[in-house]
Amino acid sequence: MRKFDTKVQHLKYKVLREVARLAWKDELYEHILDIPQTIIPGKVPSMRCCVFKERALIGERVKLAMGGDKNNPNVIEVISDACDECPVGGYNVTDTCRGCLAHRCEDVCKRGAITFDEHQKAHIDKSKCIECGACAKVCPYGAIMDFKRPCERSCKVKAISMGPDKTAEIDNEKCISCGACVYQCPFGAISDKSFILDVIKFIKESNGNSSYKVYAVVAPSISSQFTYAKLGQVITGIKELGFHTVVEAALGADIVSYNEAKELVEKGFLTSSCCPAFVSYIQKFFPDLAKNISHNLSPAAAISKYIKETDPTSKVVFIGPCTAKKMEFQKEEVRPYIDSVITFEELQALFDSKELDITTMKEDVLDNASYYGRIFARSCGLTDAVREALKEQKVENFEFKPVPCDGIEQCRIALLKAGKNMLDGNFVEGMACVGGCIGGAGCLTHGEKNKAEVDKYGREAMEKTITDALKTIHMIKDGDK
Repeated sequence: MRKFDTKVQHLKYKVLREVARLAWKDELYEHILDIPQTIIPGKVPSMRCCVFKERALIGERVKLAMGGDKNNPNVIEVISDACDECPVGGYNVTDTCRGCLAHRCEDVCKRGAITFDEHQKAHIDKSKCIECGACAKVCPYGAIMDFKRPCERSCKVKAISMGPDKTAEIDNEKCISCGACVYQCPFGAISDKSFILDVIKFIKESNGNSSYKVYAVVAPSISSQFTYAKLGQVITGIKELGFHTVVEAALGADIVSYNEAKELVEKGFLTSSCCPAFVSYIQKFFPDLAKNISHNLSPAAAISKYIKETDPTSKVVFIGPCTAKKMEFQKEEVRPYIDSVITFEELQALFDSKELDITTMKEDVLDNASYYGRIFARSCGLTDAVREALKEQKVENFEFKPVPCDGIEQCRIALLKAGKNMLDGNFVEGMACVGGCIGGAGCLTHGEKNKAEVDKYGREAMEKTITDALKTIHMIKDGDK
């Protein structure tokens, strides 16, 4: 069974796997220059014009696998030399142009960018065009269309533009690190930095030094990934890598939903704090609404905080689908609790770097989290959990009016309405990725089937209520509401 959706993901994985393999052996810097030829051993190019360029680009991917540009605070970076195969985007004249006599397109163009050939067919001079779209609006045949590059089309916050050399540029002031461009770029020219070397360092040090243990906090969306193996085998594999134990981020989701329900009743209007890309979106594009963001930590940070309080010497690594989490853990309010973040793609690379065949392993278990904590992985899961928390807390005389937003475009509409006091709701569940966390850029697979797997995982929870889940870690006691 295929482990990845695309060949771009597979190429990225091979680089990560090779970097990790050498790091485990303390041979990375000794053999770093050999990695491109190890991954592309032949003389015939398979993806680009020549094998030499392919290997040069592998070298750039190795840099990202080792942490990327330290001077760039964003975890999303552009490999400029890889960004050269997309056609120049923007407005272009299609074959639908009939060479009409009206020439309305020419009349509305203020830059003189439109000319006509001997057949009266229109052409756009890209050196003059400013992409205003006026010509497309007046064309009676709809013959002028806006062909955006995949990265631009996928970026719903308009953080990507084309630079002078026609390669993609990311505006860090707008970027929310959701990773949509990473997944959609068909040449892998945009990628996320990896902290995989930090994780290997933690594990190696902990195995040789009993002064601390490394905890893996796994996102509930893990239930929809690694489809070639059983979830229990994945958990065993994580421990085989050298992690002390594996804890559900879903238990942190139980903590968050319980406390967020209380905060909602107290404040009357709230936007969720679970998705770091959504939180960043509010802070950058709707700063007047930032005061309404829940003061709760995200589920990953909440359970990591609990781990740190229980074991102050611990190192905590979050494993999930989210590139924005790589930004979140570096924030001042989260840094004390989460020491590093890797994606499911990177976890797969770690398994294979140590030649671990998880399909042959016994099944371990994840427990403690409730059904409601586990379904945070998909859109509307948080809404269902907060509704349940209000019920378990026996809240009366309060009308819960949730507005679940599946993807940034829906978030934008809800926030625009909220900013004008026109939103018919008092709780905005914001998920930057369509589908929720199961649509994250760091997922191995994407699709509707993933939602069913998350719901199945939720139904298998030992703890049937949020209250029961929190009692297992003594977050609440019998008799508490």
